[in-house]
Amino acid sequence: MDAASIFKSATDAAAELLWPTRCVACDMPGELLCEDCRAHMPWIDQRWACPVCGAPYGWLTCTACGSQGTWEPRAVVCALGFNKISSQMVACLKDQGELRLAKVNAAAMACALDEARGWPASDGFARFDHNRLDGLCFVPATPKAYARRGFDHMELVSRELASLTGVGLLDVLARASGADQRVLDRNARASNLTGSISVVDDVAGMRLLLVDDVITTGASIREAARALLARGAAEVTCCALARVW
Repeated sequence: MDAASIFKSATDAAAELLWPTRCVACDMPGELLCEDCRAHMPWIDQRWACPVCGAPYGWLTCTACGSQGTWEPRAVVCALGFNKISSQMVACLKDQGELRLAKVNAAAMACALDEARGWPASDGFARFDHNRLDGLCFVPATPKAYARRGFDHMELVSRELASLTGVGLLDVLARASGADQRVLDRNARASNLTGSISVVDDVAGMRLLLVDDVITTGASIREAARALLARGAAEVTCCALARVW
C-alpha cells in the first residue's frame, strides 16, 4: 500500500469516528442504507412497468403517459417507485453531498436495466441491451445548481453506471438556468425546460442511454431526448433511479 492509500485509509477511519455513517432513510447508524430499508426498497417489477414511460404497473394501460402522445425516448426504465427511501437516496446525494450514494444509486439503476433486458419496448426490442448502445449521457444540472453544490450529481452516478454496464460515458448535454423543477406543476415544468437543453458534441447516428435521477412528469428526459434526436441521434433509451406515479 502506497503513502497516498495509507493516508486515505487513515482519514476515512477518522471521519467515520467523528461522523459515523447513518442510513439515509431512517438514520440508523452503520450503513448508507440499513438492512431493513434495503428490504423495503420500492423496486419496480419491469415485467409490469410501462415500456414507454417506466411507470409501475403501466404495461397494459398507462395513465401516466397514455394521454400525452408518443414519447421521444424509445423506452424508459426506472428502478424504484418514489417514496421516503428513494427520495432520500436522491436528496442526500445532491443536496447533502453524500457522494458515496452515487455508487449505490447507480447499482440500483444497473439492477433495473439488467431486469429490463428480458422485456420488450414498444418497438419490440429489449428495453435495454448494452450491445445496441453507443454511449451513456445524463441530464445535466443547471449552472446555478452546479455552483451551489460544487458537483453534478448525475455525472457522478453516470460514471458509476457506465462502469457497471460497459456503456461509455458521453458528456454531450448542457443546460441553461431555469426555475427549480421541483416547485413547478406539470405544465410549468414543460414550459420551464423548453429549449433549455442543448447538445454540445456530435451524436449523429448514435443510440444513446440517457439517465436522470427522478422522473415525475417526464419533462426533463423528454426535452433532453428531443435535443439529442434533433442533432441526429438514432434513438434514445432512458433510465432513472425513481419514478413518481
